[in-house]
Amino acid sequence: MSKSENWVLTLTPHRSLSREGFLAVMALIAGINLVVGLMFFVIGAWPIVAFLGLDVLMIWWAFKANFADAARSERLAAKGDELVLSRFTRDGSQEDTVFNRRWVKVDLEFDSERELVGKLFLRSHGRAHEIASFLGAEERQSLAKELRRAI
Repeated sequence: MSKSENWVLTLTPHRSLSREGFLAVMALIAGINLVVGLMFFVIGAWPIVAFLGLDVLMIWWAFKANFADAARSERLAAKGDELVLSRFTRDGSQEDTVFNRRWVKVDLEFDSERELVGKLFLRSHGRAHEIASFLGAEERQSLAKELRRAI
C-alpha cells in the first residue's frame, strides 16, 4: 500500500471454536456433569446436582458472551486524503471517525525494558483512538508497520 492508493482493511477478532465445536463441547460438559450428578444423587448428596447444573449454565453463558464479542469488527478505509475508522458493534451499529491522512499518526506502545507490545492508537489533533485491541502483539506490530507505510 502506498500513500496515494485507496484501500480498505477489515479487522476481526480470532475465534478458533466454531458453532459446531461449541455444541460438541457443551454436550460433553453436560454429559459429564449428568453422570457425576447422577452418582451424587444416588449416594444421597442431591444438592450437589444443582451446582453441577449451575456450572454448565455459567460455561454456556461465557461461550455466548465470547461469540457475541466476535461479532464486532473494525474497518480502516483510505480514500484520497481521508482515513476512516469504522467500528461495528454486536448489534450491527456503526461508528465512524474520519482522519486527515496527512495529520494522523500511528502510535504503538512498546515497553522495551520488558519487550512487551502495548496498545495501538491512531492519533490526530490531540485525540487518540485505540484500534485492533483484539489482535495479538505480533499482529499489532505488523499492522502498525503497514499503516505507517500506507498513511
